[in-house]
Amino acid sequence: MQTMVNMSVRSLVEYVFRSGSLDSEFRSSKALRDGTKAHQRIQKQYGDSDQHEVYVSAEIVYEGILFVIDGRCDGLLLGADGDMLTVDEIKSTSSDIALIPEDGYPVHWAQAKFYAYMVARDRGLGTMRIQLTYTQVDTEETRHFVQEATLEELEAFVYEVIARYHPYAHLKHEHEQRRNRSIKELPFPFAQYREGQRKLAGAVYTSIQDEHKLFAKAPTGIGKTMSTLFPSVKAMGEGLLQRFFYLTAKTITRTAAEEAFTLLQEKGLRLHVITITAKEKVCLKEEVRCTPEYCEFADGYFDRVNDAVLDLLGHETVMTRTVIETYARKHRVCPFEFALDVAYAADAVICDYNYIFDPRVNLKRLWDEQKRYTALLIDEAHNLVDRAREMYASDLSKSAFLALQREFKGVRKELHDTAKGINAYFIALRKRMGEREMLVEEALPETLLDLVEAFILVAEKELGSGLSQSSLLLEAYFSAHNFVRTSKLYDERYVTLSTDDRNEVSVKLACLDPSHLLKQMGKGYRSHVFFSATLSPLSYYMDALGAGEHDYSVKVPSPFAKEQLDVRIQPISTRYQDREKSRTLIARSVYELVTGRAGNYLVFFPSYAYMSSVYEAFTDLVVMNEGPEGHQLEVLVQQAKMSEEEREHFLAAFQAGAARTVIGFAVMGGIFSEGIDLVGDRLTGVVVVGVGLPQLGPERNLIKDYMDSTGKNGYDYAYVYPGMNKVQQAGGRLIRSETDHGVLLLIDDRYLQPRYQRLLPEEWRDYSVLPIQR
Repeated sequence: MQTMVNMSVRSLVEYVFRSGSLDSEFRSSKALRDGTKAHQRIQKQYGDSDQHEVYVSAEIVYEGILFVIDGRCDGLLLGADGDMLTVDEIKSTSSDIALIPEDGYPVHWAQAKFYAYMVARDRGLGTMRIQLTYTQVDTEETRHFVQEATLEELEAFVYEVIARYHPYAHLKHEHEQRRNRSIKELPFPFAQYREGQRKLAGAVYTSIQDEHKLFAKAPTGIGKTMSTLFPSVKAMGEGLLQRFFYLTAKTITRTAAEEAFTLLQEKGLRLHVITITAKEKVCLKEEVRCTPEYCEFADGYFDRVNDAVLDLLGHETVMTRTVIETYARKHRVCPFEFALDVAYAADAVICDYNYIFDPRVNLKRLWDEQKRYTALLIDEAHNLVDRAREMYASDLSKSAFLALQREFKGVRKELHDTAKGINAYFIALRKRMGEREMLVEEALPETLLDLVEAFILVAEKELGSGLSQSSLLLEAYFSAHNFVRTSKLYDERYVTLSTDDRNEVSVKLACLDPSHLLKQMGKGYRSHVFFSATLSPLSYYMDALGAGEHDYSVKVPSPFAKEQLDVRIQPISTRYQDREKSRTLIARSVYELVTGRAGNYLVFFPSYAYMSSVYEAFTDLVVMNEGPEGHQLEVLVQQAKMSEEEREHFLAAFQAGAARTVIGFAVMGGIFSEGIDLVGDRLTGVVVVGVGLPQLGPERNLIKDYMDSTGKNGYDYAYVYPGMNKVQQAGGRLIRSETDHGVLLLIDDRYLQPRYQRLLPEEWRDYSVLPIQR
């Protein structure tokens, strides 16, 4: 059977002809963008016999591979003499049109020549005229570049381009054959399925097969990672998928996915899997500054990246951060951009949510046909609701534009004036707000948007000229660009928040309900699998994450025996007004628990302030009962900002069989309340103080009011459900395997109220109530 490669003209020529440094990406992605309005303006000038947006395609066999290539040419012009057709390729720019080289850009010529070849071959024409039309979006100034070529010349060019792409296509074909053979022979990597694991795996496969979303509440211990990866791999072997993404919010869960893929590889799987790591973490320089003058990995990046991709894919399968860095150094390419380029070729991608759902950074080169054969596996999906609110919000602050106004005074008049205009808007806003710290409006700030759009046009010219080295300008430009982009999403689910804390004035476009946008950004993918141990209540998360009426849900029961978990409730009020008088009671409860049985304990609090307060009372008890040395107890406290080394040191203290009892004070929703595995005697007990409610605040109250207006229980949506999710996550650290046993102490009188009791996991509902020792 002949190998077939389907691709667009644009994808093909961009692969072959991209060149230069990463710094030039500003010009190509922002200034030389395909402006729809500019295209339409040029196309309106065509004659009656001219055509626009003409679909063209060709099938070309080269070295045993059938290339099926298609696209749409902007214009097909008959011309005044009527003797020769002209293919017109339109490109728009916001930069000075005089900066375009005299012969245009090779990648644009290549795209136009491909279209010309397809038209000539289809219509039996011996000669074609090829025209590049560049237009300036503001001034509407236009430049034309014209060439003529015979069919033979065009055919020779097309085959030369395909020859340069062929090594990549051949490598992909060879890999896919090996991959599919390995999938068919791949056994489940464990001797048997855990209880509930087969149910989840079957539901995942069915959702991929039937092209639905799946919402799965699957408890810790069943092996959720393998239960989602294995059926997805098998679906790929059946031709249902070309790739899938494993999306998560935390590094530690990405590591779990890598380990699962490594295990499958040991069982014979041959799959290209890549992990995308944030630019700040993977950068090989001391400072993240992507300019060819500063970074040798950015300088000439596009001249070397194709060879780097071929080398990596030809020799590796599970491509972790370490592997990417090794090949990045070898080929002198930026590891972050390199990983993104490899992701388009990989079978599976492990990455953060934002590479799919965030319009600012999502993988834009995934076209619709590819999405149809792509599944999204969304781990710890409860985190996505608040993350999505962040993704779809945007804000601007006065200080940035005041700084720009000062920086460009007497240097660049246009920049100075547009920055001054925005700063003046904020000054007027401050006066309008008077003594109010916050102003809520249900409409876009149109005046500010007009000022910001004017600033963007001027900033683009400055940055596109290559003359400005201002990091402040670049940062402000991207913030402004994001603000305008977010304004296009604004609807009844948004509000405009203006705040003034006397040091800063800001305007925020705040998204109260991201479900609609999550649905839009996920549109076109074959299947979504949202899974978490704490996707409860399911109805809330299905609503908040954009479920449709025909989507699936599944609840998998806990695989652990209830005897493994000793749940206790101590009804002490942890409400804000009671915290000062409850701190000593809570400290005593924790002290009695940890001294009653030696071992390792985690104590979770709703905030750093409350944690610090109880910690002080706890250390007073330790000193009073054991002296200043406190030999029997080692107390660790989570800090607001901890390096990876500090986190590892914190967790390393929790060892089985240690001589001393270790108590770790931490916050709910933080780095130690999700995704960590302290199996066996590494963790003896967990204490959860409070019901995890987010801090009362204006934005949370706006979410509450909005949800109330839609007929839902706003307080539950804004406070109770997110809070109890944190409780479940924290308590879920305790029982991680069939051999684990431990004590879970829940401190708050609200745990005895029906509203909160119904949100406790089934396995937590067999509890004892402890008396309060005063």
